[in-house]
Amino acid sequence: MDVTSHMSRVPDFTAFPMVDQMHAELDDLAAAHPDLVRLRRIGTSRLGEPLRAATIGAGPHDAVIIGGPHPNEPIGALTVSALLRQLVEDTALREDFGFRWHLVPCADPDGARLNEGWYARPNDRRACAEHFYRPAEADQVEWTFPLTGEDYFFDRTLPETEALMRLMDEVKPAFVYSLHNGELQGAFYYLSRDDRALAARLTAIATAEGLPLHMGPPEVPGAVQIGPAAYLSPRGSELAATYGIGGGSVDYADRFGALHLVTELPYWADPRVDDQTPADQEYGEAIRDSLAGQRALIAELAASLARVKGDLTVRSPFRRALEDFIGAHDEFIGGWESLPGTDRPATVAEVVGSRQIVHLMRLRYCGTYLRMLDAELAAGYLTPAVRAERARLGARFDEWFEEAEAEAMGTPIPLRSLVAVQLGAALLAADSARRTRLS
Repeated sequence: MDVTSHMSRVPDFTAFPMVDQMHAELDDLAAAHPDLVRLRRIGTSRLGEPLRAATIGAGPHDAVIIGGPHPNEPIGALTVSALLRQLVEDTALREDFGFRWHLVPCADPDGARLNEGWYARPNDRRACAEHFYRPAEADQVEWTFPLTGEDYFFDRTLPETEALMRLMDEVKPAFVYSLHNGELQGAFYYLSRDDRALAARLTAIATAEGLPLHMGPPEVPGAVQIGPAAYLSPRGSELAATYGIGGGSVDYADRFGALHLVTELPYWADPRVDDQTPADQEYGEAIRDSLAGQRALIAELAASLARVKGDLTVRSPFRRALEDFIGAHDEFIGGWESLPGTDRPATVAEVVGSRQIVHLMRLRYCGTYLRMLDAELAAGYLTPAVRAERARLGARFDEWFEEAEAEAMGTPIPLRSLVAVQLGAALLAADSARRTRLS
């Protein structure tokens, strides 16, 4: 399938939409096209926010598109908007392609509202870090689907996750697409099937849009690569016990024999992240340096938390996320220590990727820590310990931001390009799923 014409029709964007704007757009489209767009509530968030899906298309196959499965990853909201509008405008895509599309613009609106402080400034890395929020692992919609194996059991599904489960149970999808993104890594994909031809087509559209591919260390140690910047999706059975989570949307999609796709895209393009030339460092050394940096961060934040813990009174989501990071991240990264085959020269991409992880974690979780302390100060708990740590960690954040900026070589990627890649990937993967069902 040639998706370039659809990608070229993606408009320019200057910001990510706020949650209220997402709701308003769904309302406007449904009101303007009542014969095409069916809008319905599929559930309720933990804080009482309506979870809604727009359904459009003629079938006979069904696709479920999940925007914002992590609230710090809002590219998918724009992708849902662009795809929904193309389906409204393009009769052939809507009626002849063979899918009913069920589009959820934001799977975690509570968390998204806590990131809205930077949504209007997508190219501002400092704003992103200062207003960053990512839930604790067991509070993430993407990773709280049920697992019922004998060795590990998880049934603490969130209301948002249950809404997605009900939607999938109802439509029995042939294709499920979870829209993700990072920050400074390259573009990469997870596929639930070892489909190397599809993986190659997916990476080709990212390259065509000028995005560097992620050729550095994979997200998960031991990830099974099925092509450049493409991996077989890890299942909950492989990750859940270590992370204290459930299954992913891929696990639930497996129940229906659906093709599952994750597209991971950066905000900034750094040409080094796909540089395969040898670096003047062993890969194992690059990994050890990265682990040491992450552990130093954990130790520093843990020591600071110990100084203020007796004074904390606000049960904020920032505190829960921070304590989860401090308590569990060292175990998460432990898998890298036993990774085989690291006694070789590292590539430039591997060295840069290993270092960028340290900068990413510093800015994300120091930013989260400061938001936790700011919640205490806003509530009037101006204890000496809280005030002292706010000043000290605020200065530390400035230092870490300057270090990250000094090493950064990324340039902002137009939001239109990011949305075009996610939209093109949706159509390529849906076409592959359709062909599999017909064969």
